[in-house]
Amino acid sequence: MTLSWVSIFRLGLVQMCLGAVVVLMTSTLNRLMVVELAMAATVPGFLVGLHYVVQLSRPKWGLVSDVENNRTKWIILGMIILGVGANLATYSVKIYETTPALSMIVSVFAYTLIGVGVGASGTSLLALLAKHTAARRRPAAAMITWLMMIFGIAMTAGVVGQLLAPYSSERLTQVVLGLTILTVVLTVLATWRVERGLAQIGTDAHPSAPLIQELGIVWAHPDTRRFTIFVFLSMTAYFMQELILEPYAGLVFLYTPSQTTSLSGIQNGGVFMGMLSVGILASALNFGTLRGWVKLGCIGSASMLLAIMAMGHITTGIPLEAAVFGLGVFNGMFAVSAIGSMMTLAGRGPSSREGTRMGLWGAAQAIAAGFGGLVGTLLVDMLQATQFSTVSAYGIVFTFEAVLFIWSAILAESSILSNTKLQTARTVAGDLKNV
Repeated sequence: MTLSWVSIFRLGLVQMCLGAVVVLMTSTLNRLMVVELAMAATVPGFLVGLHYVVQLSRPKWGLVSDVENNRTKWIILGMIILGVGANLATYSVKIYETTPALSMIVSVFAYTLIGVGVGASGTSLLALLAKHTAARRRPAAAMITWLMMIFGIAMTAGVVGQLLAPYSSERLTQVVLGLTILTVVLTVLATWRVERGLAQIGTDAHPSAPLIQELGIVWAHPDTRRFTIFVFLSMTAYFMQELILEPYAGLVFLYTPSQTTSLSGIQNGGVFMGMLSVGILASALNFGTLRGWVKLGCIGSASMLLAIMAMGHITTGIPLEAAVFGLGVFNGMFAVSAIGSMMTLAGRGPSSREGTRMGLWGAAQAIAAGFGGLVGTLLVDMLQATQFSTVSAYGIVFTFEAVLFIWSAILAESSILSNTKLQTARTVAGDLKNV
C-alpha cells in the first residue's frame, strides 16, 4: 500500500513546519545579531553553519528509521527538539548584552539542537515519502512538499515581520514560543496514523552496511557523482546570500527588523511562485527540460544578485523588494527542476534503504548550505577588515555568488539533468483524474 495524495499533503504540512521554524533562526535572529547587537557577521554564520554540520548525522537518522520502521516517532521527536533549540536560541539573543559569554554557550547548544531536530525530523519525513510513495508520484510528491515548505517560510516571515513591529526581545520570545508550540501540535496531527496500513518492513531483508561503505557505493556511480558536484556548487551559491541579505538591507538601506523579516518573506514568496510557474508551464505546454529550467534559474539568480549589488551603489528608483522577489522566482525555478531528479535517485537501489540514501543526500546538501553561509559572512567580515566599505564588501560577495550560479549553469550541461522532461505537475493532474 502506498501513500495517498491526502497523506502526501499531510506530510507536506510537516515540511512546512520545519521551514517555518528554521527561517526565524537563519534570517531574523541572524539580522538581530549583526545589526542590533553589532556582532561580526561570522558569529551567526558560524552558528548556522554549526546546525548544518550537525546534520551530517542525517545518514544515521535515515538508517535508524529504516531499521526501526517507525518514522513517525522520529518526525515528531525531531520537531520537539527543533522547538526547544529555537527557544534557547531566542533566549541567547535576549541575554547577550548582559551576559555575552553565557549567551554564546547557550547559542552553541541551541543551534546544535536545531541541527539535530531538523536532521531527525526532515530525514525521517523524506524517507517515509521515498519509501511509500508510488514511483510515478515521487516527483509530484517532492514538488508538493517543497512548495509547502516554501509557503511555510514565506508565510512565517511575513506574519512574524508584522508581529515584531515594534520590535522588543520580549515580543520576539513570545512569538517564537507560540510558533514552536503550534508546529509541534500540527506535526502530531499531520502524522497521526499515516504509517498505519502501509507496507511494513518487519525484519530488514538487507544487511546493514557501515555508513562509510554506503557512501563509497553512492560516490562510485558516475551520474550520482556528477550530480553531487553540481548540487554542492549550486547550493553553495543558493545559501551564500541567506545570512547576508537581511544585514545588507539593514546596514545599507536602513531597514528595520520588521522590514528585513518581511523581505525574507518576499524572497520566499518569489521562490514559491517560481516553482509553481515552472510546474504549470511544464504541465500545460509540455515546455522545457530539466536542464533548460535549471540553467534559466541559475542565470536568472545571477542577474538578480548583480542587481541587488548595483542597488547599493546606484539610486535606481526600483525598490530592493523587486530584485529580492526576482531572486526568489529564479531560485524557485532552479530548485523545482532538480527536485524530481533527487527523488528519482533516492528511489534507486534496495527498497529498504530509502532513508539511508535520503540521509546521504541531506548530508551533502547540509555541507553546501553550511559552507555557503559561513563563507558568505566570513568574506563580508574580511573585506570590511581590509578597508572596503560596507556596501562594497557585501556587493563583492553578491557578485561572487552570481559567478557560482553561472558556473552551476555550465555544469548542468553535463549533469544527469540533461534532457529529462519535467513531469511533476502533469503527474499530479493525471492522478487526480483517476481519483
